[in-house]
Amino acid sequence: MRLFLKPLRHGGIFDSMRLPPLVNGWILRRYQRFLADVELADGRRVVAHVPNTGRMTGCWAPGAPVQLSHSDDPRRKLAWTLERVDMGGGWIGVNTHRVNGVVEEGVRQGRVPGLKGYRHTRREVMADVVSAASRLDLLLEEGPAPPAWVEIKNTTLLVENALCFPDAVTTRGRKHLETLERLRHAGFRAVILFALNRPEGELFRPADEVDPEYGRALRRVVAEGVEAIAVRLRHGVDSIEMDGSVPVAL
Repeated sequence: MRLFLKPLRHGGIFDSMRLPPLVNGWILRRYQRFLADVELADGRRVVAHVPNTGRMTGCWAPGAPVQLSHSDDPRRKLAWTLERVDMGGGWIGVNTHRVNGVVEEGVRQGRVPGLKGYRHTRREVMADVVSAASRLDLLLEEGPAPPAWVEIKNTTLLVENALCFPDAVTTRGRKHLETLERLRHAGFRAVILFALNRPEGELFRPADEVDPEYGRALRRVVAEGVEAIAVRLRHGVDSIEMDGSVPVAL
């Protein structure tokens, strides 16, 4: 039997991040993990940086529409960056570097379910508990509850009606869960936040078919008091928006 964690709702769209100017194209192939060949709308073919360490299963196929950003920074090896892909259901965010900023700003505005009221946020803080150090995405302080450590996971794997994490075996992800569990036992709030970065899917669940050990670890730490939250990210014409929470099924 699955345990369903009910989402906390907030009226309307939560928050947004403005994107740089985007250029349309079609992806031809992804290779060496961080590279993609893209044909632009004007017919040029360019090599784009893919800022995503995952497999991106179901997030690209040859000929799929994409949007890219461009940088004039001469220090960069590649001027183009792959930002999002449309596999037929709407934009999927594949630039994982954008996700934490959207979530952090939502927290600052008091618009992330369950994380309201904290006046101070810090990003990329080293947690050193019980002789195990791990860098987590956010530390929330000066709030109505104990300080909250938050680890954010960009989630794009679609399996039937669910968005799932991870899309590849992740020992690093399990280490983050173990750190959150230790922090919870030390008296802090500990939160694993799954940012669902595509429009499909009615709920979040762990991808047991990809990494069963991660699924077991997630269920264990939640039973020990770690909080699991899933929020939807939606892509506008030139922005990424937090658009409510989604049920978590464990």
